[in-house]
Amino acid sequence: MAKVCQITGRKTQVGNNVSHANNKTKRKFYPNLQTKKFFLESEGVWVRMKVSAKAIRTINKNGFEKTLIAAARKGTLSV
Repeated sequence: MAKVCQITGRKTQVGNNVSHANNKTKRKFYPNLQTKKFFLESEGVWVRMKVSAKAIRTINKNGFEKTLIAAARKGTLSV
């Protein structure tokens, strides 16, 4: 499965390793993804999602259902 957050849409970014001699080689910056289960109260089921650490903080702050609705409206929600 791709390294993409299912809530925020964060994905792998590309950059450079820069040595002391200023040599540049390509590298990847991976998002901090965690597989986590959330309880969807309206349906009464557990949902397993691959989310970033920032998305977990957002879910803790706003609630899972409200965050899902906002991500769907924003267009970043992937199932």
